[in-house]
Amino acid sequence: MPLRAYLALGFSLLALCQALPAAAAGDANVAALQVALRARGLYDGAVDGLAGPRTGAAVRSFQRRAGIAVDGVAGPQTRSALGRRWRRSLGSRVLHQGKAGWDVAGLQFLLASHGFPSGPFDGGFGPRTEAAVTRFQSWARLSADGVAGPATIAALVSARVGSPIRLAWPIRAPLGDRFGPRGNRFHTGLDFPAPYSAAVTAAGSGRVVKAGWDGGGWGYLVVIRHGYGVRTMYAHLSAVAVRRGQHIATGALVGRVGSSGTSTGPHLHFEVRLRGAAVDPLTALG
Repeated sequence: MPLRAYLALGFSLLALCQALPAAAAGDANVAALQVALRARGLYDGAVDGLAGPRTGAAVRSFQRRAGIAVDGVAGPQTRSALGRRWRRSLGSRVLHQGKAGWDVAGLQFLLASHGFPSGPFDGGFGPRTEAAVTRFQSWARLSADGVAGPATIAALVSARVGSPIRLAWPIRAPLGDRFGPRGNRFHTGLDFPAPYSAAVTAAGSGRVVKAGWDGGGWGYLVVIRHGYGVRTMYAHLSAVAVRRGQHIATGALVGRVGSSGTSTGPHLHFEVRLRGAAVDPLTALG
């Protein structure tokens, strides 16, 4: 089946998903441009897929450096001047390990936006990008081969999903970093800066499936399984107040704020996962 038909199939999935607000969505091509400009040391903002003033300024800087018309628009001439690596549009070829360029950067951005980040946005298809593609394919009920062909790209251009259930706020604290791009990476949850040992409570009723130390950088971590494929995560805790297998109610104490694991200060890192995909917690919090 041609790519165009797969894309049409992907867009037909919109009715099955709860889409995020349009303003929150970045464009994969703009994100790829930002990655290309970062590679040349001209852009140091977030790879967010939004064509803002910083991206335009970086394009103009590159155009002046390349000796081409300076209009701030990344048209064919600018794409050509960026070099061969940055000329392949997303969907123009099948992507797998060893590929690199504009289309790979766009793929990495779409994977992260769907809750399957692969590390830094760098335009290189390595083992981590392959693993992210495989996880997304399993989530989307596609053949999980780690190769980003037409069906995978079609599924990735469909609307991003949110939480199918409502949840309560897990802490009384100001909201810090949000879900979305942060530098050349993707932040998969919400951060709540709070005093050390502040109370962290369950965002919904459910069963505790993890409670204790996590070796992946989360430090002391609690994970609660709710209904409809939803799990919530509470990371970087200083103390855990629940045990694995325990049923808890909304608002029950699960732990205390800390700075354990990979953390630069006391805060709660809170995530919502839908069948393994990180989704914006703000789509769930009432």
